[in-house]
Amino acid sequence: MTNASRAVLVIEDDNEIRSVLRPALELEGFRVIEAATGARGLIEWQTHRPDLAIVDLGLPDVDGVEVIRRARSWSRIPLVVLSARTQEEQIVAALEAGADDYITKPFGMRELVARLRVALRHGVRTPDGGSAVLRLGRWRIDLEKREIRAEDGESLHLTPIEFRILEILCSHAGLVVTHRQLLQQAWGPGHVEQTHYLRGYMKQLRNKLEDDPARPRHLLTETGVGYRLVTEE
Repeated sequence: MTNASRAVLVIEDDNEIRSVLRPALELEGFRVIEAATGARGLIEWQTHRPDLAIVDLGLPDVDGVEVIRRARSWSRIPLVVLSARTQEEQIVAALEAGADDYITKPFGMRELVARLRVALRHGVRTPDGGSAVLRLGRWRIDLEKREIRAEDGESLHLTPIEFRILEILCSHAGLVVTHRQLLQQAWGPGHVEQTHYLRGYMKQLRNKLEDDPARPRHLLTETGVGYRLVTEE
């Protein structure tokens, strides 16, 4: 499906930002639906059933995080936050409420469009978590076979926990996954505060998968928030 058939809902109270977003998104082939308040945005969401949503957090009537929570009770479309809020706890709250990605203002249109495309690709993946085979540098990760091999046939061994963390990141390739989400899915709800576990395993994964673990290209840190896996695609 091309962008020309995609409808994007923009929930943003700043008229100037909407006036910039509309022509830029239309140039990319999107059909744009606008709302200046959270309440209006939720109505437009249910009325038009868009393929993608961009949500500001500082709305005049309903906080954007609450808009995300309400929308997630009936909708699983890709959702990207676009906000001036930069505090880590606010970013984490939006992601854990159901946002797929988070971009802070001021922003570049090229980055925004690229993040929207990643979110859309993630949104149409299969329910089991995404593409069966992903490329990370010289490594090919086969999620179904649970194996990692280079083109020359060399295999890479991961511990069960290492593979589980990598599997979670692969299923959200290109998107932010919070510390809490990774800890809960890899270890269980009783470990969501134990971020030191995660740091140790991420270091091990970088040592095994990155050409230069000190300057990773694929297993990226979102400071204070979580991690993002970037594939070759």
